[in-house]
Amino acid sequence: MPNFLPINTILVPQGAEYKAVCRGLSGVTGSMPTVVAIPVGMKPLLKYLQQSPRNAQLLAPKSRVLIMGICGSLSDRHTVGDIVLYEDCLFSGKRQECDRTFTTQLHSLLAQKAYLVKSMTSDRVIWSAVEKRHLGETLAADVVDMEGFTALEFFNEVEVAVAMLRVVSDNCQHDIPDLTPAINSDGSLNPFPLAMAMLRQPLAATRLIRGSLTALKVLEQVTNRLFLALQT
Repeated sequence: MPNFLPINTILVPQGAEYKAVCRGLSGVTGSMPTVVAIPVGMKPLLKYLQQSPRNAQLLAPKSRVLIMGICGSLSDRHTVGDIVLYEDCLFSGKRQECDRTFTTQLHSLLAQKAYLVKSMTSDRVIWSAVEKRHLGETLAADVVDMEGFTALEFFNEVEVAVAMLRVVSDNCQHDIPDLTPAINSDGSLNPFPLAMAMLRQPLAATRLIRGSLTALKVLEQVTNRLFLALQT
């Protein structure tokens, strides 16, 4: 694509999301961005970004960072498997914007198959369908994640261009298990509390697993499609 500056780094939450992005890139030749696995959650991510040994690369002049992963829907307009590109991100009444030129170029590369959305970041898992819909209506937000605002605030301060591309893994019609207790202070997942949360709400857990698998497959596919398009 003419005038498209290269994407230097992809940041993606560690675990299944990171693996899906790496699988998507595995079939692409040519120069590739560095894919970095980041911790889950606002505080662990901020600590990681402040102390990362990759900071020289991340903060280089004209560096472009793409944040990828999955997110939850707060609106009936977006369902499992939808590809979304963030315009901005809210947290506690504050707003951070994604880089408009970068976002517009990605939207064009994906042939408008991604929805442009307004997002919010939460410091805990938003698991209740009632709360999801309430947040969507009161904040006029379409989707929720646990890292977006922190990343934007960090990079916008140092004038690094950021875009966010995610895939919806759960809708706003159904509850998912409350996984907040399963997230360790370093942003990793603790398997035992995770299993317990799933067992306490088996129907919600089944729905979450099914939605996550769908979203991860789409995340892999959109990664592949995007970087193949960038090679042409």
